[in-house]
Amino acid sequence: MSFSSILQNFCLLQFWDWFVHVEDLSFHWKTQPTYVLSQTTFIVGGIFTFIHALKHGGRLPYLWFGIILHGLIVEALSYFLPDVDNFWHSQTPIILLGRRLPLHILLLYPVFLYNASIAVAKMRLPKWSEPFAVGLGVVLIDIPYDIVSVHFLHWTWHDTDPNIADRHYWVPWNSYYFHATFAASFIFWFHFTRKLICKTKEKWQPDTFPREFACTILTGLLGVPGGVLMFLPIYHPLHDNYRVHSEVTFFILFAIFLLLIWLGMRNTNQKEFQKQVELDWSTGLLLVHLLIHYSLFLAMTIFFKPEDEVAIGLKEPIGSCDEYVDVYTTFGQILKKRKYLCATDYNEKYFDWNCLPGGKPPSKGSIWYTACGVPLTNRVELMAIISTIWVLGITIFGNLHLFSNCDHLFIKNTTIHYNKTKLKHKKN
Repeated sequence: MSFSSILQNFCLLQFWDWFVHVEDLSFHWKTQPTYVLSQTTFIVGGIFTFIHALKHGGRLPYLWFGIILHGLIVEALSYFLPDVDNFWHSQTPIILLGRRLPLHILLLYPVFLYNASIAVAKMRLPKWSEPFAVGLGVVLIDIPYDIVSVHFLHWTWHDTDPNIADRHYWVPWNSYYFHATFAASFIFWFHFTRKLICKTKEKWQPDTFPREFACTILTGLLGVPGGVLMFLPIYHPLHDNYRVHSEVTFFILFAIFLLLIWLGMRNTNQKEFQKQVELDWSTGLLLVHLLIHYSLFLAMTIFFKPEDEVAIGLKEPIGSCDEYVDVYTTFGQILKKRKYLCATDYNEKYFDWNCLPGGKPPSKGSIWYTACGVPLTNRVELMAIISTIWVLGITIFGNLHLFSNCDHLFIKNTTIHYNKTKLKHKKN
């Protein structure tokens, strides 16, 4: 594979080649070193969250696997439904589903959602309030990843899709909306299905394997439609009918979530936080990884140059600048987007063709091609933003883990289940 690779036909004849593809790590390190660092961080984070889940037991392993299932469903639908097929990951050493799903993206979901769930659980919010806090917690972890990664071509967005047209440092405002609502939906269903099906009383105390397994599958399946439903009352009517900017719809959602969290905190018994509990070592893993996560994306803005990186692989097909297709909204409205990327008239200014021979764009019909990174418009501005998020994220998650004294929430409920099981064996 060369830096100027261009393919107009891309066909995978064997199932296993479509399902999983492995490439030389050294090539990816040469073309996109920051992407390799990001992948490594997410893989480590996935392992650390899994260790935490196994260490505490109870319902946490079901939470972890449910999040993986949820992420797989979200990603697969994004690639195979034309109306939401609007981003393309750069290629990675291990990539799945027809070169569309990098392995580390599956582990991104527990890094976001598991971390936020464990931290928010220590706030002891009412069940009706907790999902919204988890949603905003996920957004707080996501922001530096979203902003920095797109500048370094870890993926590219569709140029004219109306649902992602409104941007924040090239990140669609709907990306933040998506993370908040889909995370909230997942956590709601995770606890609600157990309330309906399981017989245990404690929140993190597991029931029998068949019941927990059924709840996990249901949660993975219902997380997506639940997230979609939260786009209906705010985003779609305001954006699609009245052309309200997506920044406004996101902050309306943000304000509602924040209000529901505040109301939940008003109903929390603060005396629960006064009991001193020793911090479990596995919680330390979560904190260490969050520190690495925030620090990596801050370091990218300080020490790395996006113009030194090139992204080679499947991307938005290049073609006619005048051909449009319909985009159907949830309310049945029909919007428009270009069918192809117009290589001479596009508004994705985080890449161009300067690293290709003569600076010429790939020819029409290309679906596998090279995009070239471009210099940051204002490096100091990006550093200031990510530094602020670094302080905010470390402060919030650090306080929740270090000063809430709530590691016993998971230990206690696992122990209760173990002791009850042991008591039954003695009676028998």
